[in-house]
Amino acid sequence: MTYDDVTTSDEAYESDRPGRLLRTERDALIPLLRAADEEAFKAPTCCPGWTVRDVLAHCSAALSRVIESRFEKGVFTAEGNDRDIAERAHWPHSRIVDELEHGMTNAGAAIAASKGLFDGVALGEWVHAGDVRDAWGLPGAYGGAGLADALPLLTAFSKQRAALPLHADVDGLDEPLFLGVTDGGRPPARYIGDAPTLVRLYAGRPLAGSEFELAGATRAELSIFS
Repeated sequence: MTYDDVTTSDEAYESDRPGRLLRTERDALIPLLRAADEEAFKAPTCCPGWTVRDVLAHCSAALSRVIESRFEKGVFTAEGNDRDIAERAHWPHSRIVDELEHGMTNAGAAIAASKGLFDGVALGEWVHAGDVRDAWGLPGAYGGAGLADALPLLTAFSKQRAALPLHADVDGLDEPLFLGVTDGGRPPARYIGDAPTLVRLYAGRPLAGSEFELAGATRAELSIFS
């Protein structure tokens, strides 16, 4: 597979990339959620203590906050996320999916207006969609059509988080990705493997069955999602 739209060098900020990633994921994920039964929403995910429903409630709440500019103290912390989930505990699954669909459709403009500040929210939403697929044993977790936008966002987010430098030779890409920040004190680590596994490493997701090479860094050192 090739990702023709992935730019591997520094580029001007593309403001619609986060919104496009969300809309792409919306078109893939929402039909799966609409067709899921009650038990599917109870499935545990790789996020400690969270079911699929909890992940979706967190995602829908986060996008609503971005759209409505509601950023009171403690928002986007572990405690704040748990409060958002608890506030939706009495909602039917369909209402959570409705809120999520609305957020994935409309949050792009607000994210673009932040000039990069909330790009990580879009990336995190896409990762959580992978968590749902992973929990349900579906193909395409942390991959699919969204990769063309997710990989540049991951590259930018790794720099925003001042992650350690990494040279990544990703299957299907003609040129390597350069993630993290080079400060002169540490040579870049080296990754060889596929894109979904690279995402799993940076997101701190399980790697069972993944085949890759990583030198110059530990798995824990790459994780940049809190």
